[in-house]
Amino acid sequence: MTQAAEKSDVQLRNWLALHHTPYIGPMGVQSLFEIIEKPSDLFESIADISNQFNFNQKSLSYLRNPDWEKIDLELKWADDKDNHILPLVHSDYPDQLREIPDPPTVLYVHGDPTLLKSMQISMVGSRNPSSAGKDTAFSFAHYLASKNFTITSGLALGIDFESHRGALAAKGRTIAVTATGLDRVYPARNKDIAHEIANSGGALVSEYPLGTTPRKENFPRRNRIISGLSLGTLVVEAAQQSGSLITARYAGEHGREVFAIPGSIHNPLAKGCHTLIRQGAKLVEKGEHILEELGHITPQPLQLTDTNDEKNKSQTTNSGYSDILNHIGFEPTTIDTVIQRSGLTPEAVSSMLVVLELQGEVESLPGGKYSRYTKANAI
Repeated sequence: MTQAAEKSDVQLRNWLALHHTPYIGPMGVQSLFEIIEKPSDLFESIADISNQFNFNQKSLSYLRNPDWEKIDLELKWADDKDNHILPLVHSDYPDQLREIPDPPTVLYVHGDPTLLKSMQISMVGSRNPSSAGKDTAFSFAHYLASKNFTITSGLALGIDFESHRGALAAKGRTIAVTATGLDRVYPARNKDIAHEIANSGGALVSEYPLGTTPRKENFPRRNRIISGLSLGTLVVEAAQQSGSLITARYAGEHGREVFAIPGSIHNPLAKGCHTLIRQGAKLVEKGEHILEELGHITPQPLQLTDTNDEKNKSQTTNSGYSDILNHIGFEPTTIDTVIQRSGLTPEAVSSMLVVLELQGEVESLPGGKYSRYTKANAI
């Protein structure tokens, strides 16, 4: 090991010791850095600094005797080429996240750490979404990923899962922010997609040390990272008391855009989205609406029109979507009628209609009806 690498390891060791210190937290670390320049200052002069900073007794006890054995196990974990530990000062630490009031002191990353600085949209929603909600999340993520956005979500069941899945299906990039240590996957049933995310050029991210188990209080804290990494947050389906609204609140506090997809006034899973819209969130009905809103703040030009539109339409036709279009007239047509005419399952028809709506081929109307889209519809 070179002298520079040895010094770097010592610095990272001190960052981890600070990160593991109980009862300090990200806000405490921010205050502490008004007194010190780097963590090693703290361990070299703990007696002097303790006179200037109001440490909790348990914090002070840990700082005097850190759990170096546990810290060295994390450093060993980071020896794997796919594992990374990023303290606040690391060049790969994302600037977007560093700007929030309480950025994580350390980030653990499994996968590509440079992805954290990419152009991101976070997508969140119910853990128990409707079938239409799942289709919508998948389709929006697929579309946005195809436009070079990284899709960031929380690896939860429901909307999070479909958002990650949609990005992967588009051969795009996705980041999963977890509320546990990266040596475990929660929920366990999402283990396969977690591996797929990391193996396809994406990343799993956490601020929680290895060995951290699922704890109720960690999930709301995790949400500030999802928001902090992103240019904007899209809420797909959310009940009135959904945790997704916490992510949206963080987005507003962080000065990021908040988008919400409306639904039926009779759908309890649309209540949270409708609340956000009344509070000023952008109502979106298709992916282009998000691109239009973010065009003025994205660090790289957005492709608002797909130069491969004709190719995409041809692919859609070849994949059977033209059959659905043939069963929808320019007059309002119920989804039941489309199912009856096409002979397809309700799930297949619902999924195809979402895709066709995102592509501007059909328009959804009140009463569960659809019609072929024309310029007249937009007037």
